[in-house]
Amino acid sequence: MKALLKRLNSITIFIITGVMVALTGLLIFFFVSYTKTLSRTESDVTYDKYYAMITDDAESSFWKSVYESALETAKEDNAYVEMISNNLSREYSQTELMEIAIASKVDGIIVTAGEAEGMTELINKAYDEGIPVVTLFNDNAQSERLSFVGVGNYNLGREYGNLIIKMANERIFLGNHITVAVLVDASSEDSGQNVLAAGIQETIDRETTENAIKHKRIEVELVPVDASNSFSVEESVRNLFLLGPGNIPDIVVCLNENETNSVYQGVVDYNQVGFVNILGYYDSEAILKGIERDVIYATLSIDTQQLGQYCIDALTEYYELGNTSQYSAVDSYVINKKNVAEYMGEAQNEE
Repeated sequence: MKALLKRLNSITIFIITGVMVALTGLLIFFFVSYTKTLSRTESDVTYDKYYAMITDDAESSFWKSVYESALETAKEDNAYVEMISNNLSREYSQTELMEIAIASKVDGIIVTAGEAEGMTELINKAYDEGIPVVTLFNDNAQSERLSFVGVGNYNLGREYGNLIIKMANERIFLGNHITVAVLVDASSEDSGQNVLAAGIQETIDRETTENAIKHKRIEVELVPVDASNSFSVEESVRNLFLLGPGNIPDIVVCLNENETNSVYQGVVDYNQVGFVNILGYYDSEAILKGIERDVIYATLSIDTQQLGQYCIDALTEYYELGNTSQYSAVDSYVINKKNVAEYMGEAQNEE
């Protein structure tokens, strides 16, 4: 009987595996067919190059802005960029999307990579098949990627660290020390988060050592967040506010738009305005309003126009010259109560 059950289980696993392989094959077939008919979807324009963009959250306004910039720049060079996750029937992981893009034989891939071993192998696979890969925002330096476009994580950490010090000087905190929670992706294998956290900690350590009498002790803790989707982020953030009096962090550092929005909402919902100070990320309309209302202390924003443009520039240079720069740095800037009106005006003009 046990042998029969074991055999049935093996058959079931074999059938399920076969179905999954077949579905993946069909998905790639349909996507390849879609890319071949792309020229007919854009007013019968025929493009010289077709690039795929893969990000960790295609629905966020941050990545939509990056994509729009990339698309605009690409069209100037008679190329097209597709956010391939937008044309699929269900959600796929970044590694699955990389497999689809490689199988589709696109002319270039733009991806928020990270240092995971699986991503390294896929970038190298694309390289072996003659597909240049530009890593965007999160690098994979050990791979055969063509170029990296973004901001150094250590420098971002230093920016956040300086803002924490500034806040410690300006605001009154209860207790004998200041607690800082840095939200990090629990599932990420990217070492960039650790580099950023090191930038924060070293900046704080240097400042508090030099001005020990002036500052309260500042304790930094990395808080894992389930970043699988918007709901899981909200759940992780909600847990911060359920820790009880004396355990809720004084400062929360958010490293993406989704986290910033969730913490902003949590501070309001749990009546923590004035008690929990937010350092956000990006300059969406909601985040700018949070700064204007003095709920968010400040936000770090990256130039999304440059992010998209520089990725396409790297691919264009590669095809025209055979090579391109290994690293393109984009601008970042701090938005706070003093200058938020300027950025809100820009957002309204864009609308």
